[in-house]
Amino acid sequence: MTAQPAGAVGPQQSVRRVIVFVLLFAMVAITASGVSGLLGRLFDTANYRLASNDVAGLALSLAFSLVSGPLAAVLWWLLWRRMAVATERSSLSWGLYLAGMSTVALITFTAALLQTLSALVRGSWQPYALGTAIAWGAVWVWHRWMSARATKSPTRLEGVAPVLGAFYGLVIGVGGAVTALGALLDAVVRGFDSAVEVGNPWWRPALQALVWAAGGAVVWWWHWMRDDARSRRTGLGPVVLVIVNGFGAVVLTLGGIATALFLLLRVAFDRTEPVAAILDRFGTAVAAASVGALVWAYYRRRVAAASEPTRAANRLVTSGVALAAAASGFGVIVNSILAAIGTPLTESGARSLLLGGISALVVGAPLWWVVWRPASRVSAAESASTGRRVYLVAVFGASAVVALITLLVIGFRIFEFTLDSVTGQSLLDRVRAPLGLLLATGLAAGYHFTVWRLDRAAAPAVQRSARTIGRVILVGGPDAEPLRQVIEHDTGAAVSLWVRTDPSPAPTAERVTAALAGVSGTRVLLVAGPDGRLEVIPLQG
Repeated sequence: MTAQPAGAVGPQQSVRRVIVFVLLFAMVAITASGVSGLLGRLFDTANYRLASNDVAGLALSLAFSLVSGPLAAVLWWLLWRRMAVATERSSLSWGLYLAGMSTVALITFTAALLQTLSALVRGSWQPYALGTAIAWGAVWVWHRWMSARATKSPTRLEGVAPVLGAFYGLVIGVGGAVTALGALLDAVVRGFDSAVEVGNPWWRPALQALVWAAGGAVVWWWHWMRDDARSRRTGLGPVVLVIVNGFGAVVLTLGGIATALFLLLRVAFDRTEPVAAILDRFGTAVAAASVGALVWAYYRRRVAAASEPTRAANRLVTSGVALAAAASGFGVIVNSILAAIGTPLTESGARSLLLGGISALVVGAPLWWVVWRPASRVSAAESASTGRRVYLVAVFGASAVVALITLLVIGFRIFEFTLDSVTGQSLLDRVRAPLGLLLATGLAAGYHFTVWRLDRAAAPAVQRSARTIGRVILVGGPDAEPLRQVIEHDTGAAVSLWVRTDPSPAPTAERVTAALAGVSGTRVLLVAGPDGRLEVIPLQG
């Protein structure tokens, strides 16, 4: 029996890689945990004895550090030597491990460091958080060093860690900025004198949040600018871009505007409490709307420069968020009107409910109208696009499910009222909340189902030639995504896109169509070379 070469590819090698990298991941995490515990004890000036009263904890930290540490070092050295082999370096397990451990180390390191700095603002010393920051910071630096080695760094998933790092930095930076700015604006609204609490001045929480905002900004800049995560046009980059711009920024901005509008309407029409009590969270709402709008405006430019599928997905996600806000506002308005039938609208509960529904509807409906453009004529290509059809079916399906559930709730309330009415609550009070939700989701489901049927009727019939190719493996540059769609349309085959590491200009669609004309086979390899050359290779099996 011949021995399998070191660079061989097969199921056994894949399983071996998964096992050893999972072991390495676990041992590195255990070692970092043990070292962080030892450093925390070293920095703990209050308990100057290293063992103190926690002998078991010290023993655990020593075991983690002195047993798992050397084993992790030996396993890493064996694996690191194998990375000189091309098949090992290009394995999915190596890319997953480096991206996963780099991200975990970054999150743990920065969270512990920012927790230490924010605690210093209030005069508190947290030695164990500092120990965690140092230990996991060393792990992060070590894995960044491995990622930077040109001869041994992974050739797959190399852009995952920068994209996730930029996303994480943006999340904590935005959260800290909203909290800091909201604390400042709330103090202004209430008045600085009334904002001072005994032992906790108004500026201290704002300064602590500012520490997190600054730390998040540094993490975001490091990965977005320095590591060039902004140029990732394939893989995880477009997905995160849509999540940030189409969902996160929109939710933050609309939520802040709707909350601020609701509080102002309460001051004008529902002043059942002191104005200071009503506007208690007004500053936070304005801060959320302001920071969300800044993030939205910045990433909107990135979306405009992205591919057409990314722009379409971003528009559909934004439309879905705005539709949810408008539909919920409409349902709440119906609920409040039904409540006013049995209760005078002058009562605070029904009036506040009505103002909340108006705020959500006023904010969500205009954005949905601008983004979705229901009055505009839809082109045949857009009506036939997969993304639009998936969106329509998803909205219709989700709305129909919610409507069915609310219908069941209404039936339950009716039977409950018929069988047991000793509570004294009227039937209208029992069903008004689910009835409002039923009307909102019913309208959304009916509208989107109608649009879906119109799109199907307007979409041109697709004439495809007889399918002679089962699957196409396309090897091209980062801008080869449109070619994948062309091949799927012309051949009807499933297409997998493999992105080259060297720059390769995408050939024209006409050349690709001509190259595949007359080719048949279960699997076909199509290579777009850096010199514009196209090579078609039918494969066996």
